[in-house]
Amino acid sequence: MNKLSFFQDLGIKYPIIQGAMAWISESSLASAVSNAGGLGIIAGANAPVEYIQAEIRKTKELTSKPFGVNIMLLSENAEKVARLVCDEGVKVVTTGAGSPGKYIKMWKEYGITVIPVIPSVALARRMEKEGADAVIAEGGESGGHVGELTTMALVPQVVDAVDIPVIAAGGIGDGRGIAAAFMLGAVGVQVGTRFLVARECVIHQNYKDRVIKARDIDTVVTGRSTGHPVRVLRNKLTRKYEEREKAGASGEELEALGVGALRKAVREGDVENGSVMSGQIAGLISSEQTCREIVEEMFEQAQTRLEAVNSIRWR
Repeated sequence: MNKLSFFQDLGIKYPIIQGAMAWISESSLASAVSNAGGLGIIAGANAPVEYIQAEIRKTKELTSKPFGVNIMLLSENAEKVARLVCDEGVKVVTTGAGSPGKYIKMWKEYGITVIPVIPSVALARRMEKEGADAVIAEGGESGGHVGELTTMALVPQVVDAVDIPVIAAGGIGDGRGIAAAFMLGAVGVQVGTRFLVARECVIHQNYKDRVIKARDIDTVVTGRSTGHPVRVLRNKLTRKYEEREKAGASGEELEALGVGALRKAVREGDVENGSVMSGQIAGLISSEQTCREIVEEMFEQAQTRLEAVNSIRWR
């Protein structure tokens, strides 16, 4: 198997997957990324099945290119969405928060490419045994729910551990990050935070502005004590969360602080009391661009960087 042709075999020009971000990754963004030559993703999260179906159909109207759906396996709707993607002819499924093993046989029968997101070597090996076509190795630099290992440490270990293609995620926001991912042995990348400021991204302008203004040290991980760590930009909500966490608040109390917080930031633009999920690369982002401008700029930078590295000789 030629791992480097993985994306080309799927009919995708650039080896980039748009990250699945709850309340954010919908038809407008997914179709724009796919039209730009990447793989757009609709985030299923805990959304009603009817909503996901409607977004799939909207995306089909907006692009003729391949796109995918992310299924959060802990969702109470996971089984219904797992069947929905078959009925709707979705080409690619990415998964998170659990193992998709019991659905893989069904998905393969419908010709669906299965790409789980994993935070460790052990889970990557398990996904390979269960029949996944590739894995997304996501480091803790990413926004939203995060694991312990960094991308730099995780990706090469996963590459060495499995025979299926590995896609790098976490801390990738420009062409240098893409070039680095290839040097680590990945066949492509998944990018979320950079697409938050895409013109086709439907989040509130306050959210976009907050990401653009962010510095390198402006993210924080909350919820480690609950077992559900989440990387977000610092604000009143995170300060309150940290205060309650240090005071020994129960997991239930801490979880309650986050209920509805992401929607508050995404839809209402409350970036002080809402959950502004963002990766550590927010400090690299300085302006809004279209998805096409983002994708083409990143890969032009990557090509230049890889050509420069290829010219280096140590012997």
